[in-house]
Amino acid sequence: MSTFARTDRSPVAQWWWTVDRWSILAILALIGFGSLLVMAASPAVAERIGTDSLHFVRRYFAVLPLAMALMFSVSLLSPRSIRHLALLGFVIGLVLLAYTLIGGVEIKGARRWIDLPGISIQPSEFVKPCFAVVSGWLFAQSKLRPGFPGQGIAIVLYIAVVALLIRQPDLGMAAVVSVVWFTQFFLAGLSLMWVVVLMFGGATGLATAYLLLPHVASRIDRFIDPASGDSYQIDRSMEAFMSGGLWGRGPGEGTVKLLLPDAHADFVFAVAGEELGLIVCLVIVALFAFVVLRGFTRLLQDVNLYVVLAGTGLLVQFGLQAIVNMASALHLMPTKGMTLPFISYGGSSLLALGLGMGMTLALTRRRFGDSEI
Repeated sequence: MSTFARTDRSPVAQWWWTVDRWSILAILALIGFGSLLVMAASPAVAERIGTDSLHFVRRYFAVLPLAMALMFSVSLLSPRSIRHLALLGFVIGLVLLAYTLIGGVEIKGARRWIDLPGISIQPSEFVKPCFAVVSGWLFAQSKLRPGFPGQGIAIVLYIAVVALLIRQPDLGMAAVVSVVWFTQFFLAGLSLMWVVVLMFGGATGLATAYLLLPHVASRIDRFIDPASGDSYQIDRSMEAFMSGGLWGRGPGEGTVKLLLPDAHADFVFAVAGEELGLIVCLVIVALFAFVVLRGFTRLLQDVNLYVVLAGTGLLVQFGLQAIVNMASALHLMPTKGMTLPFISYGGSSLLALGLGMGMTLALTRRRFGDSEI
């Protein structure tokens, strides 16, 4: 029996009857798997770096309620309010992204984080969903308002974001932002000529990165020929999947977390493969696919171009991030440090995902006509 009557006009009641509850259930299931895997994988990582074994567990469960509250509160907003929130978040995020180049903390040769009292923030995680909404609105306005330079502004903002990401450097994040932006541009009516030009530009950028950046070349070379360099992490990851078999060794019984430095983050899917097995890994993949496809199904029924483009960008971003993480762990692509949404440990990632999925749930809520109310 439902808690809310259909005649109840309160904001929460209206949210309940218009939001996609199936997507919420799938997201909560992912959060459940994430909680289990963080508890299983992070104590070994914490002990290896000389800190309290529950260090990452406590931090994860401290941030998780904030991320869930953020997702719920943002999902209550109207598409117009989502646009305003995204614009504000994008401006603040872009300023902080630029600040990382001069005041950021350098970790493994990259300046992606800003240290604040008690917390470390990765601004690019928040820029990513906000930019998807802002660019979606700009492309929509360019189509709906002749003479409005929406495409030109979107191109300038894209160049600014990608340039800052490359300077950090964070090529993986730059690639995700590029794919999302290109998808939105294509759906907004990008001409075939520009499709070819942008695809050529992407290929040129990849070739340039391979030639000029040794760590990119090393990862690609090791993916093509594992014998060409150190493949320790991916070898341990593949061994974990084989060790887990169909049903896994059981939660907490795996050994790969004792060997991989990023078992709680970049390689958490390997921990899932060893401890929970192939069947549960397929369930996790199915949950990601369900969230993305269910969101697309809702967007196909919407007539508001801004909502369609912004929602598509957020869903592509969510699905692509999951694919990159899982494919890296399975040696289906060169390794790239990227969290598995709602499952990997990461404070900024978790909060940004709460923001992004809150925006997605808000944009895919049932509305009437072309209303943005």
